[in-house]
Amino acid sequence: MKNILRMARNQLCVIGVLVIMFFIIISGNQSQEIVTYNVSSINSIQAIHLVSKYNPEVVETVYANGIGEVLQYGSSNPVIFNGTMTAYGPDCVGCTGIVACPPRNDVRGGNIYFNDNEYGQVRIVAADKNIPCGTMLKVTGSSLGENVMAIVLDRGGVINGTLMDLLMPSERTSSPFGRQNVTYEIIRWGW
Repeated sequence: MKNILRMARNQLCVIGVLVIMFFIIISGNQSQEIVTYNVSSINSIQAIHLVSKYNPEVVETVYANGIGEVLQYGSSNPVIFNGTMTAYGPDCVGCTGIVACPPRNDVRGGNIYFNDNEYGQVRIVAADKNIPCGTMLKVTGSSLGENVMAIVLDRGGVINGTLMDLLMPSERTSSPFGRQNVTYEIIRWGW
């Protein structure tokens, strides 16, 4: 009896394999691209965010008090800090209309967004020169809405510490924005 059951099980396995092979053959030679990520080649802060997405207990978010702590932890930990945000236009006094950071986009004519390969269309901000170009931030608490994704692509003479300047279509449209207290979260530290 055991031999009969064993033979029946083996025959079912063979039939199952044949059915699978049949479906593979009739589906044609359709290839599907499989995307994998080598976490060791990603900036460390991105790898940390990837890990924290699936297991938040593993990663410790640092709540920074001031630019010194932001710079100390920004490249290795998720960092959240409070700051101030103002706005500017590409036609402001002393502005050239071309952002300071590579790829040095021309932002005149209402071109206030940057198309990031990873995060899509994001706003442009001017930040302290110690925060690297390409740093991606999530900004909360502004009059623009719940969460605004922004990338550091510009500098400014009076932009330092936790003050950042949001790019608007023109200097005239930046005036109503005023000075706002916001919360920044570093999503990516530089390029």
